[in-house]
Formats: sequence, C-alpha cells, structure tokens
Amino acid sequence: MGLGAMGKTVLLHLLVSMFLGFWSLSLVKADDPYLYYTWTVTYGTASPLGVPQQVILINGQFPGPKLDVVTNNNIVLNLFNKLDQPFLLTWNGIKQRKNSWQDGLMGTNCPIPPNSNFTYKFQPKDQIGGYTYFPSTLMHKAAGGFGALNVYARPRIPVPYPLPAGDFTLLIGDWYKTSHKALQQYLDSGRTLPFPDGVLINGQTQSSFSGDQGKTYMFRISNVGLSNSLNFKIQGHTLKLVEVEGSNTIQNTYDSLDVHVGQSVSVLVMLDQPPKDYYIVASTRFTKQVLTATSVLHYTNSKTSVSGPVPVDATYRLHWSMQQARTFRWNLTSNAARPNPQGSYHYGKITTTRTIVLSNSAPVINGKQRYAVNRVSYINADTPLKLADYFNIPGVFSLDSIQGVPSGGPAYIATSVMPASLHDFIEVVFQNNENTMQSWHLDGYDFWVVGYGSGQWTQASRKGYNLVDALTRHTAQVYPNSWTTILVSLDNQGMWNLRSAIWERQYLGQQFYLRVYNPIQNLANEYGIPTNALLCGKAVGRHP
Repeated sequence: MGLGAMGKTVLLHLLVSMFLGFWSLSLVKADDPYLYYTWTVTYGTASPLGVPQQVILINGQFPGPKLDVVTNNNIVLNLFNKLDQPFLLTWNGIKQRKNSWQDGLMGTNCPIPPNSNFTYKFQPKDQIGGYTYFPSTLMHKAAGGFGALNVYARPRIPVPYPLPAGDFTLLIGDWYKTSHKALQQYLDSGRTLPFPDGVLINGQTQSSFSGDQGKTYMFRISNVGLSNSLNFKIQGHTLKLVEVEGSNTIQNTYDSLDVHVGQSVSVLVMLDQPPKDYYIVASTRFTKQVLTATSVLHYTNSKTSVSGPVPVDATYRLHWSMQQARTFRWNLTSNAARPNPQGSYHYGKITTTRTIVLSNSAPVINGKQRYAVNRVSYINADTPLKLADYFNIPGVFSLDSIQGVPSGGPAYIATSVMPASLHDFIEVVFQNNENTMQSWHLDGYDFWVVGYGSGQWTQASRKGYNLVDALTRHTAQVYPNSWTTILVSLDNQGMWNLRSAIWERQYLGQQFYLRVYNPIQNLANEYGIPTNALLCGKAVGRHP
C-alpha cells in the first residue's frame, strides 16, 4: 500500500527531525573531548606499613594513576588484566547516565579474565567534584587498585570560590598487612576480619604537601579504606568545606572532618600560620584502638620540622559526628556542573511515590558469618544481572527476591533485585539496629540526605527532615542504633547496585540491585549494550 500525500509529509518531517537530532547530537559530541587511556593491572611488592607485601598496581603505580578530567569529557579507558584472577574497576560516584553497562560491578559486567582486556567508555555527564575508582571484584580493594578521579568544572562555568593556588588529592583509608587472598579466606571460612594494622595517606604512612605562606590550597580527601570512618585534620589550620561528592556546599569551617568509608570531601585551607611544618592527620573514628597516619603540610619558607604529639580527636563522639553531618548544606545559589543554581530543583516539594525501609543485620547462615538487607544476604549469580535482563534469560534473578520493608524470620541467601519505575521519586530509610557504624552507597545516582536520627525511624521522624538545602551525595553514613533517610529521583534507567561501602559487609551479602525500568525501550532512556561487552555465564554465545 503506497503513502498518500499526508503520509509523505509526515515521513518527510520525521526524516528532517531525525537528521536535526543526529546533527545536534554531533554538535554536542564535538564540545565534549575524548580522553584515551591504557591501563595495565599487575601485582607488585610494596611496604606501605613497613612490611613487604603483595599489592595491586595500575601502570606500576600504588595507588593507581590519578584521573583529572573536565565535566562531560568522554573517557575511553582500555584496561588490561595481568592478575591471576578476574578483575573489574568501578567508578565510585560517577553517575553513568543511562549506561549501567559501564558500572564495573559483578551485577552489570562480566569480570575481565586474566590476560585479557576490556575498554570502558563513560562520561561524567554534568558532574564536578572529587571521586574515586577501585576494584569491585573479590577482596582486591584490600590490595590496592584504587585511585582518584577528579572532575573539574568547564572553564565557562564559575566555581563559588577563588581559584586555589594548588590542588592536592589525599586518599585515606585503613590497611592490612595481610594479603587480600588471605583476607578473603578469612571471610569465606565464616570469620570476620580482624582489626586493621594501620592507616595510609596516598598509600603511605608519611608524605608531604608544600605550599606558600598566605596562599589557599584545595585538599580533596576520599576515604578509600575497607571498614573504618576516619577523622581528618590539619594541625593549626581550619578546613573550609566547599564541595562534597559533586555538590557545592555552604562554606562552613571546621577544625576536623569525619569522612566515612566511600565518602569524599573537598576543603580549602589557607596557609595563614607561622612558617613551619604542620601535621596532617587521619585517624580512626569510633574504635577502641586508634590508628593514625600522618603527612606533613610544609610551608615553603619553613625552617622548622614537625614536632610534638600528633593531634588526634577523641574517638567516641557519635553525637558530635551526627551534629557535624547535619551542618553539611547545599549551596542553593551556587551552580555546580551547570550554570543554573543548585537550589532551582526544589526536591522538598516533590511528593514521594514510595518509601523503602532497609534494615541491615549480621546473621549466621549455614554456620558462617553473613550480612543481610531485609533478611536477604546477596550472592552473585554466574550471569551478570544486566545481561540476564537484556537477553531475557530466566532463572538468574527474581523481582520479588527482596522486600521493601523489614520483616521477621530467618535470613537467607539470594540474588536479590528490587524493582523500581523510571521517574519515581522515592524515600529510602536506612535503619541500623546494630551497634556498628554503617555506610551505604548507591551506584548511578546522587541523593538528598534529608535526615539523621537515633533509635527507630517512624513516620513522625519526617518532621525533622531538611527539605530545603540538604546535601546531595552518593554515600551516606548511618550511626549505630540510628537511621538515615535519603530522597532519590529515579531518573537513570538501569541495573544499579545499592551496597554497604564497608567492603567486608558488601562481600558477605549486604547489598542488592535496584532495577530502574521503563517497559518502553528507548535510547533516550538507556543506551544499548556495548559492542565490546564481555559475555559470560548463560549469556555466552549471545550477540550484543
């Protein structure tokens, strides 16, 4: 049947619209430069705590290379795995807009086999700030393979502070002398990890940062450790908080800052003290034994080395820490990656479509220590969930495998996936009934941290929410026997990991996947499978 005049007109308009769409897309791509990297992952030997041990190197470096990029840069990174185990990197805090194919988790990607490679292709779309990358496979994070990923604002987008004279990145975290394989054996045998052996700053216990008296410097601080919250301070200097995980903040000043596992903060420090050397200190929080790492802030005109006792904050200050967290506020008048003000999105006036309450626990299952969310202890499937979903492979996961509220009964092991609808606006309550510190991360998103409280969350707790200028971030801490609430706009379709940032708990099941879905398949909602996608499990033999 032929097209009539009306049909030809409609077809012509459609073709013109498609041409203009592709043309405009090419213009956008022309403004977004491509950055190409080749990384090789190997084992090596280092002595971060004074004892030689096996570590994971990237291009021979421990920690790995620092990625300095600009908002909307396209990153093409070819990763060669020369380890004796499968390996993946995940990009902590990078939203991967419509692209969970590049997330680098066992639920989204097949791990890179030994002596093989995979090319990541992703873009920090409309993001700025300090982020990190690290291995998501097994216990590789305990051996290294992590590094900094700093996303700078485009030159035509102003930042809400004078440009600093220098920019320092500090990766802080607890560390074990024990090998990552031995730590994994601890966990596989049903035991919990022992207390760490030390704390590192940029892979060392001692390092130095130099600056000129009277000038101001940026310090980007990320907790890349396995389990412990850390307190950060610089002797004799105040820390002006300016950015947290992609959000410009109200610029309060602090004597010290608590940085929990998986979190990143950026501060400005003015070198306004007498010219000498000062301690930079990272020390464990909420621990009976206090572990400390020090670096040196060196004034270029200093003739005096650091001396005297290392200044360490009192360790058990839970109320103080929660109060400090409440002072982290969104700078409503500042832009971030885009020119429009952050406060132009009035999150507090949006009606939530659903409330999810997540309760963590530490059950013993089949005689072994596990960790669970709403009674379910997650276990990886042989086939990545993203591939199973794309190819419609049955028997890999079930959408009723975890409930959205806690319930009674024994804990059990399952590959847990929770369904959610694209464009929902949800309330998530992290209820921590354990006497331990928790830290939760959601891949693919940032979220508003609207409330912290002690004891049990109730609907009345909403009266204390900050619905005006709560901070957006990708990782939120939950204090012992307390709750934390976040609000999330589910605008990023895909299969996204919601997990404990405390790696032992993640490894033993305190995680699940959030399937953000729209039944109408559209490239405007989500990109298609990459042509270079690795296939494994039940997806072997399928065609991308």
